Amino acid sequence: MPYDPAVIESRWQKAWADAGVFTAKRDTTRPKYYVLEMFPYPSGRIHMGHVRNYTMGDVVARYKGSCGFSVLHPMGWDAFGMPAENAAMERGGHPKDWTYSNIADMRGQMQPLGLSIDWSREFATCDVEYYGQQQAMFIDMMEKGLVYRKNAVVNWDPVDMTVLANEQVIDGKGWRSGAAVERRELTQWFFKISDYSAELLEALDGLENWPEKVRLMQANWIGQSRGLQFAFSTVDAPEGFDRIEVYTTRPDTLLGASFAAISPDHPLAKHLERHSPEVAAFVAECRKIGTSEEALEKAEKRGLDTGVRVRHPFDTAVELPVYIANFVLMEYGTGAIFGCPAHDPRDFEFASKYGLPIPPVFVPEGAEEEVLTEAFVPMKSEPVRYIRGFAGEEVQTGADAVDAAIAFCEEKGVGRGVTNYRLRDWGVSRQRYWGCPIPVIHCEKCGVVPEAKENLPIELPYDVTFDIPGNPLDRHPTWRDCSCPKCGAAARRETDTMDTFVDSSWYYARFTSPHAATPTDPAEAEYWMNVDQYIGGVEHAILHLLYSRFFARAMHKTGHLPASAIEPFNALFTQGMVTHETYATKGADGRPVWQMPEDVEKTDKGARLKDGTPVEVGPIIKMSKSKKNVVDPMNIIATYGADTARWFVMSDSPPERDVEWTASGAEATAKYLNRVWVLSERIAQMPDAEGKGDDDLLRAMHRIAQDVTQAIEGFAFNKAIAKLYEFTNTLSKSQAGKPAMQEAMRTLAQLMSPMVPHLAEEVWAQQGGTGLVAKAPWPQPDPAMLVQDTVTLPIQINGKRRGEITIPADMPTSEVEKRVLADDAVVKFLAGKPVKKLIVVPGRIVNVVI
Repeated sequence: MPYDPAVIESRWQKAWADAGVFTAKRDTTRPKYYVLEMFPYPSGRIHMGHVRNYTMGDVVARYKGSCGFSVLHPMGWDAFGMPAENAAMERGGHPKDWTYSNIADMRGQMQPLGLSIDWSREFATCDVEYYGQQQAMFIDMMEKGLVYRKNAVVNWDPVDMTVLANEQVIDGKGWRSGAAVERRELTQWFFKISDYSAELLEALDGLENWPEKVRLMQANWIGQSRGLQFAFSTVDAPEGFDRIEVYTTRPDTLLGASFAAISPDHPLAKHLERHSPEVAAFVAECRKIGTSEEALEKAEKRGLDTGVRVRHPFDTAVELPVYIANFVLMEYGTGAIFGCPAHDPRDFEFASKYGLPIPPVFVPEGAEEEVLTEAFVPMKSEPVRYIRGFAGEEVQTGADAVDAAIAFCEEKGVGRGVTNYRLRDWGVSRQRYWGCPIPVIHCEKCGVVPEAKENLPIELPYDVTFDIPGNPLDRHPTWRDCSCPKCGAAARRETDTMDTFVDSSWYYARFTSPHAATPTDPAEAEYWMNVDQYIGGVEHAILHLLYSRFFARAMHKTGHLPASAIEPFNALFTQGMVTHETYATKGADGRPVWQMPEDVEKTDKGARLKDGTPVEVGPIIKMSKSKKNVVDPMNIIATYGADTARWFVMSDSPPERDVEWTASGAEATAKYLNRVWVLSERIAQMPDAEGKGDDDLLRAMHRIAQDVTQAIEGFAFNKAIAKLYEFTNTLSKSQAGKPAMQEAMRTLAQLMSPMVPHLAEEVWAQQGGTGLVAKAPWPQPDPAMLVQDTVTLPIQINGKRRGEITIPADMPTSEVEKRVLADDAVVKFLAGKPVKKLIVVPGRIVNVVI
């Protein structure tokens, strides 16, 4: 009977569903295992990247289930956000309808993959049930002092009339509207993540099962620094501005200061703006630049001399000009800096432009010249010669000099050493409709107050329109009108909605009890948390993971998670991407017109479309809808079956590296799986006659069980598959009797089942396995069967393999040497030549040197 995936796969998926194999149950008599992949945004189509990500989690989940664990493997949808709102604006319709339609489509595409997901726990973050609990937590966080409201400078798109994240500002313009982005001051809601800076940084050391690169990226983002906090005294400053506070991580360069600079949003700049048209015009220009460090770094460095001067803290006779500078951010430090152009490229560019002095503080060790033609920025550990040092002119490193400068300044009463963090509080306000409404009320009498919990959820109104830019909630005729929960007077709702990072910062906790009347059920959270294995893309290494770590702490503080869950992810794996060649024809304007892989035919004469149009084959890059180098998993499933797609994305490279999808690779995989099927049929039809080599086959079976187990435990799925290929060859060549062959084939089915569960079930049933292979205990290798009685050693003569020898595993080296020299192949090759050296590497190889 031919192997027909279309029939086999749907049959076994129904069998698993009927048996409730993947329904997660809290069972205190069994150990638990929680495996979670980062949930997808419902864009409408899954791609091979999804297949690889979810198959990895599925391999782990199925394996752990076979090992006796009670497994939680859920799925949900990160469903709020601007793409749905943009779709409503561009195509008509409603974000809710667009989102839920896409969810249905993607669920329909994922289910044929046979993933061991407990679909009964499925939710979307735009479900009222979910975001209502998020609102309840927001109120709890307000009560615990973790939420506050303040004015903040944001990226404002004047066309779309919304705040943009730094990542949504491209070359100073809104990513969607193309309008020049402005820096605008708005009242925003914030989470006090900065309160946890030290804790979040210190706890990284304990995340031993996280990739080192991810921990480093988070550490850099949190950005602990040791520096000096001091104040310049001012000259000719407006009343109330007699001091300008500065924080610096390079106090050793204070003696090289030639100017001071403040942010356009500094209180002094705002004061001057109100009284000077020149300052107001300059500040308005500055606010057209985005707030990201990258945007400021790329922008031309510009400044305006305020006329205010500050006295140098070590020589009050020296006065430095104070500039408003477009590259100084209010959000970092104090919003004021001193410029040391000799040792900062940005300051050097600025000083050169405005003709300011550039006095060096230090020069490279051994340098005689003290005139710099560019900023000299040494490594922290690089020795330099200080010309204007706080600890003498001896050679020292920057790190030593910083400590000496802080000590000197503290002794002189100039300032104090402080530890600061780069991490700023998390602004969560978004001026858009499709997000979780912030549950606060604005009352003229009571001020800003949280909504009463009994009035939750605050549900988004459906009757909104998107024909006018801006937030539809601001112009809804009735939704924002309400009663104050404190005094009962007429009041207005907050119309900002939450950053979608909030939605994804606690979904892992909600999966433990997705339909509870509170954010979590304590007993379920206590049992299932933490996530034992989290899997996702490295692009989420900073914000999503950092926010999730903060949220777990906030949920503990508000009583929704146990103390043991403040680090929510025990192990993290960041998978590589699925890549493919790009294909393009030449458009009428000379630009490339990207083509889908299924529309391209490749021959010895090159690549062409089916109508003969020549196609240029481009580089192998990440699958991208814009470049059309995507392979639709549904086409692969229809052609070869889900098991082929699953096996291929696991087999071709280590899971942390990129894997290139090729049609030939998929075809080869399908042929191998069919070969396993044919082998199983042959064994099932074998007569019950005796064979030979039963022990050898069973020993190989126990070895493969050990090898595959170790590979899966080590996330080396490609190595597990390589071992399974080897064992398939061993089984194909074996002359063992039917009982041994069937036992080995059943074991092969079990070991393959995490990767190709449908084929494994079919083979298991064909070979007389009991029940479902998905519920069968994982094969346990017998240590006695792993002991090798004999070993085969390759023989190398002058570095080239010339033969091999099979000997007892415990044979003494002296006896091995005698056997090698008596071996026919060796004797023939030596032809009487003397042996200079004979080296036996026990259990591995024999080297003969002549």
